Amino acid sequence: MCSACGVPTHQPESGVAAAAPRKFAALYNKDCRPYLIGTGLAMMADNIEHVITYWVLWEKFQSPALTGFEVISHWVPFLLFSVYFGGLADRHDCRRIIQAAQVLFMAVSAAWGVLILTDTLEVWSACVLLILHGCAGAIWGPGEQLMLHDFVGPAELPSAVRLNATFRSLGILFGPVVGSALLLGLGPVAGIFVNVAFYLPLTVFLFRTKFTGHTRDGGIIRRPRVGLMDSVRVLKEISGNPTMVGMIILAGLGAFFVGASMQSSMPIFAQDLGAGSAGTAYGVLLFANGAGGVIGGILLEATGKIKPNVPAAVISTAIYGLSSLFFAMTASYPIAVALLVIGGVANLASMSIGQTVVQLLAKPEERGRVIGVYSVSANGLRAGSGFTVGLLGSAVGVHWSLGISAAALTVGTGIAGWYSLGSRRARQLHQVTD
Repeated sequence: MCSACGVPTHQPESGVAAAAPRKFAALYNKDCRPYLIGTGLAMMADNIEHVITYWVLWEKFQSPALTGFEVISHWVPFLLFSVYFGGLADRHDCRRIIQAAQVLFMAVSAAWGVLILTDTLEVWSACVLLILHGCAGAIWGPGEQLMLHDFVGPAELPSAVRLNATFRSLGILFGPVVGSALLLGLGPVAGIFVNVAFYLPLTVFLFRTKFTGHTRDGGIIRRPRVGLMDSVRVLKEISGNPTMVGMIILAGLGAFFVGASMQSSMPIFAQDLGAGSAGTAYGVLLFANGAGGVIGGILLEATGKIKPNVPAAVISTAIYGLSSLFFAMTASYPIAVALLVIGGVANLASMSIGQTVVQLLAKPEERGRVIGVYSVSANGLRAGSGFTVGLLGSAVGVHWSLGISAAALTVGTGIAGWYSLGSRRARQLHQVTD
């Protein structure tokens, strides 16, 4: 067992696990620290664009179908292309891949500004820009994680993944605030052009760092091009590792059954909970949901008590499911706020643990593609939450649909945990008896 990370099957590099990593270790790394800050700003820009463009699209077209497409277009590229983009990250300089994604983000924001300014925005052009924005996020993902591993190494990877998730949560938390301020203060055109600047710090920093995502693995190896059969082979290898499979299943359960639907259905809960002004109640609920991720990241990093392993991932995912279930059932506004914070903490813990374990167990030459498989589950399946909560909610009500979905998440977590832990015990017993 690796004493640095707690993963039973992971063997640390020589000398890496002699001492436990210090708290907030990734922030002491001179390359990782600006990278984390740049990531937070880029994620904030991502959410600012959502705030401005979603408002403009609703004002102009008043189309519920387009509103649904906004969610689908954001997550389906992760579902379809994450393994391919992971393969690109395995074969190429991750700095340039991330920069390409950031340039695409900036180009999309600029295109929104031009179309809004000239009043030439149409449904088809909006759909194209929404898809391109989703593709930029899918391109960014695998390379982002490989850079974290390259900056800090395996011993401090849990810290880097947690803090990266925390800075992303900060971006998600403040994106709507800054986006609303830009929309109200400058208007949609000036606001969306200003938003381009928030992508620049990460883009510029990547010209300055020497790390490529492969430096610790001996540099980039010119591997064969990624094809369909290559992706299938990676999936087959992953299927032989119950720990990896368990992490990927847990991420997929959370994404599919709750995923992005919690945020989209929040106005309904704000109105039903009846806490004074519905607008204020809505803002507080959104803030609580985002703040939970930030608080969770800080607590996990400050205490250092929770190791990235299967039991911790199962427990945190189960807490996320239960907190979502009780949130759907409660009629108390203060309890609802508290449950959202708890759920945010648990969700960040679950996702950061799963991401860390998958990276540590992946072979260096296939790390990008393995991360791509994880991204398909953790991000791509979020498109399904529009059906499990949204579509079901139109039939039985959002409270019932979220409750049923959260209950399914909790039960599925128990089954996935039983499979992963049971398979690991069986392998350990087999090794002892051989």
